[in-house]
Amino acid sequence: MADCESVKKELEKYIKPIKKTILSGVFQTGKGGYGEGDLFMGVVVPDQRKVAKAFYRDISVGQTVELLKSPVHEHRLTALIIMTEKFSRLRDEGVKKSVYDAYIENIEYVNNWDLVDVSAPHISGPYLYDKPRGQIFSFARSGNLWKQRVAMLTTFYFIRKLDFQDAFKIADILIDHPHDLIHKAVGWMLREIGNRDRRAELDYLAPRYGKMPRTMLRYAIEKFEEPLRKNFLTGTYKG
Repeated sequence: MADCESVKKELEKYIKPIKKTILSGVFQTGKGGYGEGDLFMGVVVPDQRKVAKAFYRDISVGQTVELLKSPVHEHRLTALIIMTEKFSRLRDEGVKKSVYDAYIENIEYVNNWDLVDVSAPHISGPYLYDKPRGQIFSFARSGNLWKQRVAMLTTFYFIRKLDFQDAFKIADILIDHPHDLIHKAVGWMLREIGNRDRRAELDYLAPRYGKMPRTMLRYAIEKFEEPLRKNFLTGTYKG
């Protein structure tokens, strides 16, 4: 069996020093940024995926969690990719439950938007699809930025299954959120609903768009035809 140290050593082979500086800026690791204090080693996502695919069969969920607890961003992201690979490729329902449980129990380490986006639609989404979904509503009401994004992004799996209601409910909980990373997440999921059912999105937006944060609205209507977008942006859409 592989361990987390083996994965770390493999990732070191792909370090590109220039990327360390770039990624630190992108993910706002400076003082006051949403990623304040996060550490980057300079490994791009495609290389992390290569490593994850090489290890996911041979590393235990427990060792993957140890990797997830690292202060290094790429270690955490690779751990989450390993979890998604285990969840999607291994047919054992016990493994899927172990991955989901480990994910939820260690959600504090899923603490940047890319970590959320690479994991929630592929772990909590499929796991909760045919089960009670109270966990994501608890996350949505938690007041924690990353748990709230996990709640919203979990619904992406439901949306792909044309199950929109919980996405709308989570959006309602988060509609007044102060952070643009939630505005973008909610708007993105509403747009994904509209890509599949324009009428469902319009019916949701009609009574709410006037009080939505501007970024949330812009993300939600991004794919609309220009005259319709203009109606929303000028407040003249009547439904």
